[in-house]
Amino acid sequence: MTFSIHGLAVSRGVAIGRAVLVASSRMDVAHYFIEAKDVDAEITRVRKGRDAVVEEIHRLQDNVATMGPKEAPQELAALLDVHLMLLQDEELIGGVKHWITERLYNAEWALTTQLEVVARHFDEMEDAYLRERKADLEQIVERVLRAMKGAASPITTHVPRSARKHAQQDLLLDDTVDVPLVLIAHDLSPADMLQFKQSVFAGFITDVGGKTSHTAIVARSMDIPAVVGARTCSQLVRQDDWVIIDGDAGVVIVDPSSIILAEYGFKQRQGELERGRLQRLLHTPAVTMDGEKVQLLANIEMPEDAQSALKAGALGVGLFRSEFLFMGRQGKLPDEEEQFQAYKKAVEGMHGLPVTIRTVDVGADKPLDDTLRDDAHLNPALGLRAIRWSLADPAMFLTQLRAILRAAAFGQVRLLVPMLAHAREIRQTLAHIDQARAMLDNKGVAYGPIKLGAMIEIPAAALSLKLFLKHFDFLSIGTNDLIQYTLAIDRADESVAHLYDPLHPAVLRLVADTIAECRAQGKDVSVCGEMAGDIALTKLLLGLGLRSFSMHPAQILAVKQEVLRSDASRLKPWAQQVLDAEDPAQAMALA
Repeated sequence: MTFSIHGLAVSRGVAIGRAVLVASSRMDVAHYFIEAKDVDAEITRVRKGRDAVVEEIHRLQDNVATMGPKEAPQELAALLDVHLMLLQDEELIGGVKHWITERLYNAEWALTTQLEVVARHFDEMEDAYLRERKADLEQIVERVLRAMKGAASPITTHVPRSARKHAQQDLLLDDTVDVPLVLIAHDLSPADMLQFKQSVFAGFITDVGGKTSHTAIVARSMDIPAVVGARTCSQLVRQDDWVIIDGDAGVVIVDPSSIILAEYGFKQRQGELERGRLQRLLHTPAVTMDGEKVQLLANIEMPEDAQSALKAGALGVGLFRSEFLFMGRQGKLPDEEEQFQAYKKAVEGMHGLPVTIRTVDVGADKPLDDTLRDDAHLNPALGLRAIRWSLADPAMFLTQLRAILRAAAFGQVRLLVPMLAHAREIRQTLAHIDQARAMLDNKGVAYGPIKLGAMIEIPAAALSLKLFLKHFDFLSIGTNDLIQYTLAIDRADESVAHLYDPLHPAVLRLVADTIAECRAQGKDVSVCGEMAGDIALTKLLLGLGLRSFSMHPAQILAVKQEVLRSDASRLKPWAQQVLDAEDPAQAMALA
């Protein structure tokens, strides 16, 4: 019987194949008390398990280093680095020792107990990207448990032969070729993803994960059809079922009829042809039909991502999320030299194109150390985060500013400050930048010029544009947070997620006014949130006057195609009608 399962669309395209189920990798853990004399032995067991996993990840990193970007994208290498950092996390290691030494828990019990403690910290994080690093933590703990037990990773299990022996039943596939296989799992680790890429799988589905989970990131970078957050999919789908993954709609169709198979087979072939056509646009300038030049930039998380940005045809980096360098270090923040080398690598990797580095966006809701946590904050999203957190820790902030200024000596650098709202915050930020320059001057350290920008992601900032443009060279609209704060909803809360609406009249008004004021004053403005990479909104943003979009590299060519098909002068009056409508979504649909 045909049925569908809905999840999150995170990577475009259609995949059709037989289901290969990876059983839930959660291991049964024994819970018992040990004798005091066995404490050292239990700690040694955990240490050996951890060392075995570290060695395994090092081997994977060596394999990644020998592969091309298609087989192993930079995002995968970066996520392996995150797993290494988590394995060496002092909070995790120290906590395990505490439970063994003070409570006399056995090694496995101590490890899973500390996992629960640290996992709660991730659950409290407001930022979706960092919150989903909890899955990475769970996976490395699980790998340690498996190493302690001597068990293999569940992903290495061979593909069932039954998935191949029914090829003749598929009306769409030639029986001389192997049947495509679709991987279904509760979750996939970066290491699993590496093996997945080297295997026969045509797509994957996971029960958990969000649009910023590591599975989603790697799927987009590889351009593999995928659906995450499908909840009970691994329980509902049986081994060897025919499955269709609609990565555009976030839908999984199980046991499809011949008619549905034919329909999606056609859609799949059309998608492949479309991707081929998009590749032809790689070196085509992004210019509208009426001659308006549009700048398409890339969002990146790590310095190595610059290579992917260039290969996608990006004209620069519109957002380098520097907080990735600070993740999972438990108080051991990257020093000036480490940050400088990372920023320099990204700048040099773009070969003279501009790189916009956002100062670290962490805070009370995303603590780097337990000593920084303040549980008195009931709503961390409105607490000490982003620039507020930076200004509260001048030493950390000055370290980052010096590193960014030094990197500016090697190429075009634009410094972007998140979550500004008050005039005093602007003054303090400018004073810190001046102080960072003075410190480098005193040491005789070379640095370069920067352009200074601010993120517009708080309604108060969008309503204070003249103040911002008085002090900044450019503005970048962070639509994800701007929507969240304007509509007073937590976009990660499933109970109100349906209210998260980029086409809400108030949101569109703030975006439109920001673009208009920047253009009136001759200042650069870009959108770096999810709206920038949504092709359904490209023409609307063009009509509102936007000429700079920053998005995931995999989205650039699709947006470029929309730009090339657009006449900006004709879009302007239409966009104004949408802006003035009580229901902008309906107005767009009727256009």
